Amino acid sequence: MKIDGNSIRAGMVIEHKGGLWRAVKTEHTQPGKGGAYAQVELKEVRTGTKLNERFRSSEKVERATLEQRDFQYLYPDGDSYTFMDNETYEQVALAAEFIGDDQVAYLQDGMNVSIEMHEDNPIGVQLPDTVVAEVVEADAVVKGQTASSSFKPAVLDNGVKILVPPHIGTGTRVVVRTADGTYVERAKD
Repeated sequence: MKIDGNSIRAGMVIEHKGGLWRAVKTEHTQPGKGGAYAQVELKEVRTGTKLNERFRSSEKVERATLEQRDFQYLYPDGDSYTFMDNETYEQVALAAEFIGDDQVAYLQDGMNVSIEMHEDNPIGVQLPDTVVAEVVEADAVVKGQTASSSFKPAVLDNGVKILVPPHIGTGTRVVVRTADGTYVERAKD
């Protein structure tokens, strides 16, 4: 589907220069002289190569048609991770770099994820917004710190280090945002 160059938004995948590119950052500029344009930082889906491009509103770009399919995480196998399609039961193994090294730590047995497919080839993995993890190590509360703005370091059962409020101790299950690894709340289970 063709779209205007200034309609590109972060997260979109476009076909450009013979490859698939994901828009990482966009900035719309309207200089005093000349026409408006969008400055777009692109990242090649397969190789990870970065590129900065300017797209004018009069330019047309091809937006890639992506299919979102639900998969279930099964198990790690060395440096790859195996997922099963919930409809066809086909399995696909993806490398840690493909998923994202910061996202791999949040994978849990049986977790449902969404994989973006382009012409039956996986190009991206979307984890759930939040996961529940257990705190296995937390610093002691320092007396005299105010509870409103002080956070302390903690280590989760998946090895990720996060900041938690002072009332969270070892053994507490917490909800963590997968996008940036921040504490959301204490788990309600």
